Amino acid sequence: MAHHASAKKRHRQSLVRRDRNRHLRSGVRNAVRRVRRAAAQGDPALETHFRGAERLLRQACSKGIMHHKTVSRTVSRLHKLLDSSK
Repeated sequence: MAHHASAKKRHRQSLVRRDRNRHLRSGVRNAVRRVRRAAAQGDPALETHFRGAERLLRQACSKGIMHHKTVSRTVSRLHKLLDSSK
């Protein structure tokens, strides 16, 4: 455990950041899962799910939670899935 005040503060900050990042990352994963499930079931709301997932992915990228190339690759694959299901 940290003994210095600055180390204690850094530890508190890291816990807050970890929780925030975990929340956003799980939201992204759920959104991507929702798109894949909608495509498999032929859901008419697929495009809406895709837009939501893309928004969350880009947001995670801008906040530094996900790498921009990972986000681009995921969006590209989801878009290809969207186009193939039309």
